[in-house]
Amino acid sequence: MSDIFALDVSMGKSYCVWYRGKHCLKEFSLVHTKAGFNALRDMIKKAQKPIIYFEATGIYSRVIEHFCETNGLRFCRLNPLELHLKSESLRRVKTDQKDAHRIALTVQENAFRLTVPWKKEYLQLHELSRFYNQLNADWNYRLNHLHTALEQVFPELKQLFVNRTSKLALNIVELFPHPALVRPYSRVKLKNILMASTDKRISKMKAYKYADRLIDLAQKSYPAVSGDAIQVDEVRYYARQLIALTRKREEVIKRMESIAQRLPEYILYCSFPGIGKQTAAQLMGELGDISRFDNANQLNAFVGIDIRRYQSGTYLGQDHINKRGNPIARKLLYFTVGNMIRQQHANSNHIVDYYYRLKEKRPHPKLNKVAMVACMNKTLKCLLSMIKHHEKYHYRYTDSIVPVKA
Repeated sequence: MSDIFALDVSMGKSYCVWYRGKHCLKEFSLVHTKAGFNALRDMIKKAQKPIIYFEATGIYSRVIEHFCETNGLRFCRLNPLELHLKSESLRRVKTDQKDAHRIALTVQENAFRLTVPWKKEYLQLHELSRFYNQLNADWNYRLNHLHTALEQVFPELKQLFVNRTSKLALNIVELFPHPALVRPYSRVKLKNILMASTDKRISKMKAYKYADRLIDLAQKSYPAVSGDAIQVDEVRYYARQLIALTRKREEVIKRMESIAQRLPEYILYCSFPGIGKQTAAQLMGELGDISRFDNANQLNAFVGIDIRRYQSGTYLGQDHINKRGNPIARKLLYFTVGNMIRQQHANSNHIVDYYYRLKEKRPHPKLNKVAMVACMNKTLKCLLSMIKHHEKYHYRYTDSIVPVKA
């Protein structure tokens, strides 16, 4: 029988209990410092086949996980919801001490699978994927502020580009945030400034086109503020921020792709129509090594597209997806299926065929989102089978041809 160390993790500290069977040998407070972890390691050395159990608490439990991996200890990172369901009682008192004891007693009565640490490359991809999503959130936040400021100083400037968020567009916004800054320059001078000051190389003809359009928009514009207003500085500030974020996003994407290329699954992901290099790297970061899943149902639950069903007596509720899994992976898969549908004329894809069969199904055709989720499910099944059998995608690739062993 293994000794159990159960930790209730909080910010900077944990409450730890040491159990042998049903008997608590010791309980103590563990401060997350080098001295605290050294003392815990010395104590664990005296235990019999120790296993560390703790709830996943975001960034606070990362240090416990790192400690276990560094010292080669067996550990289990518990899902808080699963632990709650298996330890629920009629009477509930919530303290750190009682929670640690509750974890220790619950894991003895239920079978929890030990955590298998991810490979270094998957961990790096995961962190880069989350960083990329944070950069996107920051980018959208600053874009909204730029829009608000630009509406007051030079709203017509948005008509200059089809893609208003390109680096070229943002560079011009930073250079000429107000019509008064355009008027002193001639057509030739504006052309020279545009060619010299923008990141993207443009031809003389294109630079003249932008210069002419810029002069025309500046003449027509009637801004709400003068050229020395605070809003002009705001536009320049947010344009610079967006340019820096765009460069950082590109850097993160290149880094993700570079790391993903080291893994054998990368080329399998990229062989799937609708999954490009960036999407493949992000999916690998969010899903990890999917060969660790026994079957596609486990993978669906991890992503959060497994069915939530409610029935009581004669009442049968409408089915919904659980949404208890990884929301970023779920969003990625949704857009991936969308890409497959948009690129259907470029490559044959059985997922797209399945989508249209569901949409045209009689007498009850599926709604768009229902069909999309069904295609996400089918995509995950296909990807799992491809990874487990190390085969690239081909049109006739179905689960019936190459079954996934449970």
